[in-house]
Amino acid sequence: MIRNLKDGKYRLYSRKKDEKTGKRRNLGTFDTREAAEKHEREVQYFKRH
Repeated sequence: MIRNLKDGKYRLYSRKKDEKTGKRRNLGTFDTREAAEKHEREVQYFKRH
């Protein structure tokens, strides 16, 4: 899940909420949406290999 921050950057959050905190885990902050989407694909690939 990618959200746009106020400073113009994009942050990648986990898809599921953390059970302890009830919030989504921060998986990185990126300058462009394309970079965030690329990293999201890498995370999903890594989860399955």
